[in-house]
Amino acid sequence: MDKKRCGWCVGDTLYEAYHDAEWGVPVKDDETLFEFLILETFQAGLSWITVLRKRENFRKAFDHFDYKKIADYDQNKVDDLLQNPGIIRNKLKVNATISNAKAFMEVQKEFGSFSAYIWGFVNNEPIKNEWENYKDAPATTELSDAISKDLKKRGFKFVGSTVIYAHMQATGMVNDHEINCFRYHEV
Repeated sequence: MDKKRCGWCVGDTLYEAYHDAEWGVPVKDDETLFEFLILETFQAGLSWITVLRKRENFRKAFDHFDYKKIADYDQNKVDDLLQNPGIIRNKLKVNATISNAKAFMEVQKEFGSFSAYIWGFVNNEPIKNEWENYKDAPATTELSDAISKDLKKRGFKFVGSTVIYAHMQATGMVNDHEINCFRYHEV
């Protein structure tokens, strides 16, 4: 018998694999949190599947999301990235990735880790919602508004409330699996 999944991923094997293995699983390591933050910023205005299909290209192009390396990117590297057909070539988002890497390291200095900072907003415990249909989940919440505002104050770019709520869902800060999805109780 097939497993019941959230409706948003059904019918695409890449989406289903991502849903089954990663989406909504609590992420506490800074490297993965940074990767998702950058992927979510590139997703702004686009569909997540577009980014997911280019994820491996992003990993190669951005030094496997090594924020220390990314913080030191120069104009030559930016120019190379903007010529890379394997990624989303948006100058503002590429430049935001560099400034976000720098801001990310500042947060680490202040809080010991980005994980401690971001998970502090939910007292280190995922928020467990109870949606019967994924379409009922909000695009933003008061909490994603607050996190977005704080990140912007710290110099982050492309971190609007919708991007941040998607990041919270992806990294398990909020469990928005449908209640009848097999992953709902697993994560």
